[in-house]
Amino acid sequence: MSENQTINRSNLFISRLEDLDVGDRARLKRNSGKTLAEAHDVLALFYGLLPAGVPVYQEEIYFLLATLFPLADGGTEHDLGTSLFKARNLKNAKGLDSRMENLLDADFAQLHFRLRQTIHFLHSCRVRVNWQQLLEDLLQWDHPDRYVQQRWARSYFGQ
Repeated sequence: MSENQTINRSNLFISRLEDLDVGDRARLKRNSGKTLAEAHDVLALFYGLLPAGVPVYQEEIYFLLATLFPLADGGTEHDLGTSLFKARNLKNAKGLDSRMENLLDADFAQLHFRLRQTIHFLHSCRVRVNWQQLLEDLLQWDHPDRYVQQRWARSYFGQ
């Protein structure tokens, strides 16, 4: 699959999420932190949002993002590391540094919980999330070079 196909699919998916009404967003929000197997009352909605051609092995990643999407406002800048750095201050620095380290070390099974907590935190700090970038990053989370985790660490700790 080409990188352009992946970007086009993720653009379409984010656009469909942005067009959801309040009720559908609430249904997705109630399933945040859950896997597809644990989902209740959203499978028809989710598969209606999913662009054609998304490989089955990526569906869980798309579902994770769909359930996180209603938790915070979207933006078009930066990766998640930079967003977390923007939320960092003298009061939360130590705890946030630890949270970031745990997030960077998380395997995909842990991401549902860790990302849900992270997105809630960003929303409470009024920091926007670049959903497009987050989806593209999650699609590469298990890459053996861990370049997504390295970029997030550079964006957060390197500033």
